[in-house]
Amino acid sequence: MSGEERRLEWPDRPGDGAAAPSGLLDLLGVAAVLVETDGRIDMWSPQAEELFGYTRAEAVGRYAAPLLLHPEHREAAIRLFAEVMATGRGWAGAFPVRHKDGSTRLVEFRNMRLTDSLGDHYALGLATDRSTVQEVERQVALSTRLVAQAPIGLSVLDTGLRYLAVNPALAAMHGVAEADHIGRRFRDLLPGPAFEDVERAMRQVLATGVPVVDQEVVGLTAADPEHEHAWAVSLYRLEDHHGHVLGAANVVVDVTDRYRAAREADRAQRRLRLMATGSAGIGTTLDVERTARELADVVVPGLADMVAVDLLDSVLQTGRTDVGEEPALFRALAVKIAYATDAERALVPPGHLTAYHAGHPAAHCVRTRRPVLITHLDSGDTGRVAADSDAARLLAEAGVHTHMAVPLTARGHVIGVMGLARARNPQPFDEDDLTLACELASCAALSIDNAVLHQHIRSAAETLQRSLLPRLSPRHPGLEVAARYRPAQAFSEVGGDWYDVIPLDGDRTALAVGDVMGSGIPAATTMGRLRTATSTLADLDLGPARILTHLDKITLGLDPYIATCVYAVYDPHHAQLRVASAGHLPPVLVRAGQAPELLDLPSGIPLGVGGAPFQATTLPLRPGDQLVLYTDGLVETRNDPIDERLEDLLRLLSAPYASAEETCDQLLKQLRHPAGHDDVALLVARAHPLTADGVPGPARD
Repeated sequence: MSGEERRLEWPDRPGDGAAAPSGLLDLLGVAAVLVETDGRIDMWSPQAEELFGYTRAEAVGRYAAPLLLHPEHREAAIRLFAEVMATGRGWAGAFPVRHKDGSTRLVEFRNMRLTDSLGDHYALGLATDRSTVQEVERQVALSTRLVAQAPIGLSVLDTGLRYLAVNPALAAMHGVAEADHIGRRFRDLLPGPAFEDVERAMRQVLATGVPVVDQEVVGLTAADPEHEHAWAVSLYRLEDHHGHVLGAANVVVDVTDRYRAAREADRAQRRLRLMATGSAGIGTTLDVERTARELADVVVPGLADMVAVDLLDSVLQTGRTDVGEEPALFRALAVKIAYATDAERALVPPGHLTAYHAGHPAAHCVRTRRPVLITHLDSGDTGRVAADSDAARLLAEAGVHTHMAVPLTARGHVIGVMGLARARNPQPFDEDDLTLACELASCAALSIDNAVLHQHIRSAAETLQRSLLPRLSPRHPGLEVAARYRPAQAFSEVGGDWYDVIPLDGDRTALAVGDVMGSGIPAATTMGRLRTATSTLADLDLGPARILTHLDKITLGLDPYIATCVYAVYDPHHAQLRVASAGHLPPVLVRAGQAPELLDLPSGIPLGVGGAPFQATTLPLRPGDQLVLYTDGLVETRNDPIDERLEDLLRLLSAPYASAEETCDQLLKQLRHPAGHDDVALLVARAHPLTADGVPGPARD
């Protein structure tokens, strides 16, 4: 375009006047030549100067044929010229033209006759380089073929984001005919949040010229309104060769298969992560409620929005799964929801009992031993999965739309049910989700069943243990006695710790504390046999060393058990204590007005080892003095050195306590961890002056 031309640009909107100029004519370089009837050139455009090489001064006034044609072509050209001038019919075609530099160029011509106001005729010739025309034709043909037959979606939109052209592939993706695209805005054809980002990207591309390549879009279209599809969208700004913005090109590739495969791969990885988390995090203790909470923590929010873990109450109470003819009674163990919602009130709180109606998935699981998968749950259908009508209303308001119930099966028996639901997560549960839930439930069920079994065994052992411990008599001449037994906590086995206080002739009292190594019912039974043997031997009026010798022989017959023991005899008339130890922790002696001390006794070997004698030690125990016997559960921990714990014991005993009962309570409170892993037997004996009836009197300083 020469500098003499003015380029008028108008807004590209209907009704605003002339449209913006196209750059196509500039690209073709169309030259205009006006020839008079005698063949002389009357007008010569700047494009003609570029095409033919002659300036306007060199061309105007000269005959066109001699100037532009080789001699051998002039006759044909003059004949065509005469025909146009005579008939007024135009002529188009390619003709070889001589350039000023002597070369020959094939030029595409459009010739037509013009008539002015006086009736005079002129010939107007429009010409452009034939090779340029052919290149444009090839590009147009190629573009048309690509657009029409390409398997990818292609479209052109104007600067107002109205469709100017779409190909069949894109029309099929949208589910809208090609003709129905033209003139319509992008947002009108593709509404919704998923496509708002694309529209913003289009405007950004139009403003900056920076293309967007492979932006992933996931959404629904009229072509398939029930299923999500994914597309890779690329956007480019279209400009003519002068830089004028024409609009935007949109290239769309359907990548739904890739998207779904990636999503399935992600789900598979998520399932593996959940299984790994479940394997490591479920069943870390032998506590029923904690194991259920661990299961709930794994599945929410990784698999479900909410979960309830229920156990058959008969399993908790009796260890049996037989629920009889009545509706199964469930005890809620754990509930978890991924976010705050009123739906929490629809779930049975942990610890509460409920009997679900016959159509409830939990009841179905118990009857059939098979899981229940509800992929789609209407708001009016939540009664199927709710405990009552109020719960159904809360679940419907929360938007619960899919549900699973999975039996907790252990050793071939259904012991409970895990119920899962989704509300905010829009995806329905599917068979893969059900398989994962069943695997996690199976893992948890065995741990829960082991915990229940352990709980029953532990309860039986604790009952046996407590039944074998003595009932302390309030009358012990010259002694105030207090004792405590604390079993190991729920996730540990009850052990074989015991204490005994045995009245002897002559107002004497035998004091014993022992610990059978091992746990459970066998340890409790062995403890009972040793305590009975100790009581029987005490009646024979044997000394502490001989008592331990006989107990050692008895324990040898109880293989593989061994035990530790401290046995002492107090004589209030002589204020004397005789004590012997069989591998037990040293007793503490607290003398009136002095610091507590660990008795330095010959420690001996544990009972049941055999082959070594026991030695007794005699020491004074005057009114006001206090003897403390204990088992290792009071002072031993997994993390603290035993010497430090014994120092803590001595420090606590240095404080004045009003009674032996208070001493026991304070020692347990300060030294015993709430989650202690071992039993504790504690015996405190405080010496008092004898009264006339043998009952302890006030202690003397």
